[in-house]
Amino acid sequence: MTVVNALDIGLAALVLALAAWTVAAREAFAAAVGYVAYGLLLSLVWVRLFAVDVALTEAAIGSGVTGVLLIRAAARLRGATPALDEPLAPPLRFLAGVLCAMVAGALAATVLLMPDPAPTLAPQAVGNLPSTGLGNAVTAVLISYRAFDTMLEKVVLVLAVVGVWSLAPDACWGGSPGAPRPARPEAALAFLAQVLPPLGIVVGIHIFWVGADEPGGAFQGGAILAAMWMITMMAGLTEAPPVSSTRLRLVLVSGPAVFLAIGLAGVVIAGGFLAYPSGSAKPLILFIEAFMTLTIAATLPMLVAGPPEQPPQP
Repeated sequence: MTVVNALDIGLAALVLALAAWTVAAREAFAAAVGYVAYGLLLSLVWVRLFAVDVALTEAAIGSGVTGVLLIRAAARLRGATPALDEPLAPPLRFLAGVLCAMVAGALAATVLLMPDPAPTLAPQAVGNLPSTGLGNAVTAVLISYRAFDTMLEKVVLVLAVVGVWSLAPDACWGGSPGAPRPARPEAALAFLAQVLPPLGIVVGIHIFWVGADEPGGAFQGGAILAAMWMITMMAGLTEAPPVSSTRLRLVLVSGPAVFLAIGLAGVVIAGGFLAYPSGSAKPLILFIEAFMTLTIAATLPMLVAGPPEQPPQP
């Protein structure tokens, strides 16, 4: 056994152990922290599987943004009624365990019983890659081969923000999410919020730009930009904009709107919805991804900020 194989086995064992600990954790906050660590370990697993794009997405979304949402939800649940902290009755716990075991067994059987070699469209995708002008097959699949699904994913993000905003009291509709900015932010967090965003913005733009030919893209770059904005809001250096802001709403819908506009133009120019004219696919895809990056960078912080809690300013 080589050293690399031993490290892979150790990483797999650590992932399974942390997953079991997260499930068994009695406190919601501890489970949320375990989930964040679990996501970071999964990012390393994806790197070892040479799926760098998936690793970046897992670190930014699966561990980062989702982790912040879970930690915030756990913090809010601490002040909930005691009835929410009562454990489930033994029969319900047993039933939940059985269902989880059945789902895990079905997933394991699906993986282990796959034909060898597994069916794949990878050769066809790679063979048609030159027509897109892209060097990154993942970006080509997302924006060219399954562009309609990718566009709908951004629409779902916008609808999720609208759903969160709809939870606001009538008196706060049109106002800003979250509590008012503190007069004196915490020093350590304020320092990080001043140091990290300039570097993070550069990294996020770079990840977006190289996504056409290297691992990266709009989702990864947008998630990094969103994280930088969330850091400044968490530190109290800035507040979330009011939901009635015209500029905010334009940014939120810009990604799906540009995607849809270019898709409709493809009917006239290239003979099909979401089709790209020959020789212009790469510039158009980069144009779409630029606006999708903006939408993602604005959508994720608004989801974390939650519904408006402050009345609109007169």
